[in-house]
Amino acid sequence: MDLDELLREGDRIAVAVVETAGAVVIFVGALWAALRFVVEGLRHRSAAVFTPIRLSLGRFLTLGLEFQLAADILRTAVSPTFDQIGQLAAIATIRTALNFFLRREIAQEQRQVGEAGSDQGSGT
Repeated sequence: MDLDELLREGDRIAVAVVETAGAVVIFVGALWAALRFVVEGLRHRSAAVFTPIRLSLGRFLTLGLEFQLAADILRTAVSPTFDQIGQLAAIATIRTALNFFLRREIAQEQRQVGEAGSDQGSGT
């Protein structure tokens, strides 16, 4: 096995590990959110209870997408073609946009939760 083949095999394994990590993060986050949704849904009937669950799920999704993007970058790290670079650019753009909007949504939800908490604490 020459060095080029060794690099390609190492890259393939690294991509598989990072992709799996991203999928596991997203799966665990979705499972955690689903379980919390059921438990909190049975305990409380107010919609405000679900905002922290959405925030938690959003964080898991953001982290999982970052792992997936890292795997895509690794995939093109060894002798990329122009086609692979174009695909990576498209995938990176889409995943970055998703992360941007997820983070914006999380920040907005956190502000709303903070405002609701301060309103309850002040007695209004």
